Amino acid sequence: MADTEGTAKTEHGHDGETRRDFLQLATGAFAAVGLAAAAWPFIEQMNPAADTLALATVEVDISAIEVGQAIRVKWRGKPVFIRHRTEAEIEAAKAVSNSDMIDPQADADRVQKPEWLVLVGVCTHLGCIPLGTSQGETKGDYNGWFCPCHGSHYDTSGRIRKGPAPLNLEVPQYTFISDTVVKIG
Repeated sequence: MADTEGTAKTEHGHDGETRRDFLQLATGAFAAVGLAAAAWPFIEQMNPAADTLALATVEVDISAIEVGQAIRVKWRGKPVFIRHRTEAEIEAAKAVSNSDMIDPQADADRVQKPEWLVLVGVCTHLGCIPLGTSQGETKGDYNGWFCPCHGSHYDTSGRIRKGPAPLNLEVPQYTFISDTVVKIG
């Protein structure tokens, strides 16, 4: 049978192309699902490993850090300095004029609680680890940190004050979970 437009019809009156369209659509859908199933392992392998995700944050008990003392912890493979600052260190950090700094930043913008300073301990010049965390280490001209590799001096807020480093020591994202625990990351 032929209709007036010249297309063939089956004996039940349906277009012959309906079955073909369905088969093409089903084949395309099946291929898309197969492609997605084959691509999934490649996409999944780009996600960070479980051990990397575990290092994304670290919780540090700061209850044993006495006033004037600093510790070094590891976060994401980098050293992080946590200093329990004295009143004198806090006042010295607040008293600095922005015009005296290489990378101007107020102390209040670098701390959540004035007595606690949390910094990534990597010199912003060439990536060395500055001295000033352990007892007896040289703290530089500004009683903060000193990078002996090229002579960068950081103050009690981790701001670059002298030397070739272009930026202040980085302040990582951190929160105080309690009065005695800080979560970095």
